[in-house]
Amino acid sequence: MTPGSDSGATSDAPASGERTRAEDRGPGDPTPGPKKPRSFWKELPILIGIALVLALLIKTFLVQAFSIPSDSMQNTLQQGDRVLVDKLTPWFGSEPERGEVVVFHDPDNWLAGEPTADPNALQKVLSWIGLMPSAEEKDLIKRVIGVGGDTVSCKGTGPVKVNGKALNDTSFVYAGNTPCSVDDQGGQFTVKIPKGYIWVMGDHRQNSRDSRYNQDDAHHGMVPVKDVVGRAIVIAWPINRWDTLPVPDTFDQQGLSDQSSASGALTAAPDAVALAGMVPVALWRRRRIAPAETR
Repeated sequence: MTPGSDSGATSDAPASGERTRAEDRGPGDPTPGPKKPRSFWKELPILIGIALVLALLIKTFLVQAFSIPSDSMQNTLQQGDRVLVDKLTPWFGSEPERGEVVVFHDPDNWLAGEPTADPNALQKVLSWIGLMPSAEEKDLIKRVIGVGGDTVSCKGTGPVKVNGKALNDTSFVYAGNTPCSVDDQGGQFTVKIPKGYIWVMGDHRQNSRDSRYNQDDAHHGMVPVKDVVGRAIVIAWPINRWDTLPVPDTFDQQGLSDQSSASGALTAAPDAVALAGMVPVALWRRRRIAPAETR
């Protein structure tokens, strides 16, 4: 050890036989720089793939677009309207409630004889992933009038009664229509709805083949809850038709649920989960504004 040296110090010089990285490089070798970023065109397929997966997940679990093919829900919905359907809350135990506009699978050949669309391959793919309204023409859209446990009746020209309570449906039934149809094909009825089913009617009462006119089918005109896709919550297109689809006040009248065993199926806990998952759906869920119209 040389005088004045610190026994704890270490030398910066390379050990014998070691070579620095600079010594390893030849005079013509380039100095390494930062890693070159991936080009936009290489990343584009990845971004598109992620977008498609997200769209598919949204369509499957959150919301799905549907196109209105007929006039049976006028004036709430017009032919050609696009509606967004909430598919989230049913995952948490929600069941259809009176007054809601719902989309459901054809329960027993209700659409027999109706013209069906013939989408091209691109439209089918875009519909499948949720980037276009559903091309599936075996779905219908109507308003829920009664749920499991209810007794729904119609005599003369109306009004429609649920558990003996008359519905004031002037805010959503097509102008000029009577709540009930005077005919022997189903316009006059008294039905008791079993648990797990709903009774649906179009807002254009004299132009809707709904529960009333399918009482001879396997479900006696009722729609199994398991066939309900979800609740239509908003008219999304065209822009000048944008509107929410609230439950009319008449369905909240006191005493309407006295004989029903299936109302209020969505408890506070699932509602909170739905709010966390999709705030707009929860905000629209029970708003009471004058309704719009459908098929």
